[in-house]
Amino acid sequence: MRLPVVFGLLVGCALIFVPVNEGCGPGRGHGKRRPPKKLTPLNYKQFSPNVAEKTLGASGRHEGKITRTSERFKELTPNYNPDIIFKDEENTGADRLMTQRCKDKLNSLAISVMNMWPGVKLRVTEGWDEDGNHFEDSLHYEGRAIDITTSDRDRNKYGMLARLAVEAGFDWVYYESKSYIHCSVKSEHSVAAKTGGCFPASALVTVEDGSVKTMDSLHPGEKVLASSESDGSGLLIYSEVIAFLDRDPFAEKQFYAIETDSGAKLSLTAAHLLFVSEGNCSGPVANAELKSVFASDVLPGQCVVSTRGAEQQGHLSRVSRIQIQEDKGVFAPLTRHGTVVVNGIVSSCYAAVYQNWLAHWAFGPLRVLSSWGGTVGHQAVGIHWYSSLLHWVGTRLLDPTHFHPWSMMDNDR
Repeated sequence: MRLPVVFGLLVGCALIFVPVNEGCGPGRGHGKRRPPKKLTPLNYKQFSPNVAEKTLGASGRHEGKITRTSERFKELTPNYNPDIIFKDEENTGADRLMTQRCKDKLNSLAISVMNMWPGVKLRVTEGWDEDGNHFEDSLHYEGRAIDITTSDRDRNKYGMLARLAVEAGFDWVYYESKSYIHCSVKSEHSVAAKTGGCFPASALVTVEDGSVKTMDSLHPGEKVLASSESDGSGLLIYSEVIAFLDRDPFAEKQFYAIETDSGAKLSLTAAHLLFVSEGNCSGPVANAELKSVFASDVLPGQCVVSTRGAEQQGHLSRVSRIQIQEDKGVFAPLTRHGTVVVNGIVSSCYAAVYQNWLAHWAFGPLRVLSSWGGTVGHQAVGIHWYSSLLHWVGTRLLDPTHFHPWSMMDNDR
């Protein structure tokens, strides 16, 4: 019986991704297509997000110049997209060189430009700089920044062009000049952990008897405090841990430490998903429009779902500070409900894929197999076989924009 079950599971995994891959436009998935989002142009001198470019909430700190003779030059990749015009005034091809993340966002923006203004293309006036034409800490020297216009150079379009760049996923967009828009992205290796998403060994969870355990002492079969809804909005319940999607007590990684105004502090790796909402953090969770975002994309001022005491419903707490810090151990427990309360904050069990609902759906066969009493496998160290399988299938069927960029840099994670 074991072979048919595993074969069916593999087929099910592939079928899970097919409708997503064949969907059209930004509303990939099932159900009714959402109405087009109303886009508001950026104003002159406005930047998004509303923080400094080289801060954690935007593109992050600079890491030093890249030259043609440096080891890091191999981090740059040329962009030969025919739908983008490169000014290349130096005649060296430098404007075409950029990091993979920058390239992905730029290619996505090129499509948006053509959809917004038929017959108009995206134009890059400045990319990687090797001639010293910018300030010492400019991200142009690292291939992480570009200056753009439209091919028709119609300045009346530039405010909307900036908005399209924000929607395309650039980590910082600045309507810097009346003659161009400046965009930049995060470093692709600023977080040493290229793992999907985990918590450190010292992270705390609450088990069914009300006691608190560290993550490295938690075992499959135990029940931990979680949200009854996979989007983090449900009542607090105890949900069984059916597996660890990643487990390595000896690894030393960098984590995003997210602190709230209520005193809670949660550390998780860059690609792990967390539930956040915008605006008022004093209202009930049931009325909040929660969305899942990567830990690396959480911003101060957003709201997360926190817990306290014996309450059955979480409450909203405002993110007050975000830091990057080193810690030991990586653990990613998977519960039946796809959520887990860690250090008093409701978190997703999933990582790497930016849609939480898709990840929860994709892990459905593993939950079913566990419910049937089948073995799901419990590795002592490393990535769970099912996670590896889903990543392998997903990276071949889904567009790379569905994934956290760092998770795409490591084929094993």
